[in-house]
Amino acid sequence: MYAPRKISALVGLGDAEGVKLYGISASGAPIDAAAFWPQFQAMKAARNIAWTHTPAFAIFHQGEELAYLVLCWWGNGNELFVRVAVQENAVWVVDSDRYSFCLWDLEVMWHERQSYIRWLYSGRPDLPAYRRDLMPPS
Repeated sequence: MYAPRKISALVGLGDAEGVKLYGISASGAPIDAAAFWPQFQAMKAARNIAWTHTPAFAIFHQGEELAYLVLCWWGNGNELFVRVAVQENAVWVVDSDRYSFCLWDLEVMWHERQSYIRWLYSGRPDLPAYRRDLMPPS
């Protein structure tokens, strides 16, 4: 059954390449970003993307039963690319036939859509402004 979850920008963590970071917690407890960090770095490294020049965000989502890492980046003008990893028995699994982002992740994605339009798809691109535009905590 649906209940709101705590969503917040992980501003203290910071990604050296500029990927915006968010946390979603089913329990309301703070996100243990260290548990997600190695998989986040591995997912970025697996793609031939210039992250410092690419608008992107990631969601560290501690669900009720599993941890989800959602990595998203904008490309081809107006497309949002998404990769999802889920932690099963201490092992991260990337399997789009079994796992995807969920309805709580869509709240972050909606903010990021609006931010992308405002700062990068409005005729005067401003990547630094996009990176500063974080979803307020819920």
